Amino acid sequence: MADRFERELMRGSLDLMVLSVLADGANYGYLIQKRVREASGQTVKLEAGTLYPLLHRLEASRAIRSKWDDSTGRKRKWYELTAAGRRRVRAQAAQWNQYVDCIQQLLKPALAALPAK
Repeated sequence: MADRFERELMRGSLDLMVLSVLADGANYGYLIQKRVREASGQTVKLEAGTLYPLLHRLEASRAIRSKWDDSTGRKRKWYELTAAGRRRVRAQAAQWNQYVDCIQQLLKPALAALPAK
């Protein structure tokens, strides 16, 4: 049950995670994976098979754009936020914070009412 809950949380927040990484500046796929993994304390393993379709979907919705660059010595596809993507991060972050506040308000009394183990 916990694994399913964790998967559902991740599925619902992956777009915001990736957009948040890109809010700090352009990145390529591996760096995005690494930043998400590090921010999660190594608990979120964002696999390439999940990341790249997500990036393509975000690009199709014009939240991000990509370009190929080989200035680092290796040809890589770099992703960056568009103006629409920046607006989306702000809006989704506000919604996420409201959601977190709601959950915390509900959990505090619920956890206090449960017997300690």
